[in-house]
Amino acid sequence: MSVEIPDGVQFDAQGLVTTVVQDRASGDVLMVAWANAEALEQTARTGLAHFWSRRRGALWRKGETSGHSLKVREVRRDCDGDTLLMVVDPEGPTCHTGTRTCFGEESPTAAGVIGDLARVIALRADGAPEGSYTARLLAKGLDHTLKKVGEEATEVVLAAKGESDERLAEECGLPPSAVFEVLRARRGGGG
Repeated sequence: MSVEIPDGVQFDAQGLVTTVVQDRASGDVLMVAWANAEALEQTARTGLAHFWSRRRGALWRKGETSGHSLKVREVRRDCDGDTLLMVVDPEGPTCHTGTRTCFGEESPTAAGVIGDLARVIALRADGAPEGSYTARLLAKGLDHTLKKVGEEATEVVLAAKGESDERLAEECGLPPSAVFEVLRARRGGGG
């Protein structure tokens, strides 16, 4: 998978450009790094985020030691060309400390909060921690889980009909990527 690097990138005196890395699904800023021309060439060729380490003086691919790569979906430049925005799909935590972002675990965006919830549900499904209602529900099988989803959908409809906005919000929940994909398709597809 190749990625298009925009024209007109303005490198600084050290041959670097500031690169902001953003989660495609949530919109959260995951990290800030620097890239030189070679890092951008490798990113374009492989579709995986490459950067330049100012501390080590070396090219590096995000995830080469941790396994937590960043699949680059789009690269944009700012109006001056001196900063890049890399829109990515992360494969695991982005920060070297093991957190999802280099700016802490809590997401500042609505989609990020919902994405965090989706990750918690996935962890419950995989790890089945003792005492977890979600893990018990998922362990009972698809039919039981779908019955629970149906019950929750009914509660959403009833809350929408006659309860407060707060109560309605308590009853709703969707993975943000599903909503965003529909919105992207509508925006780009003329539908």
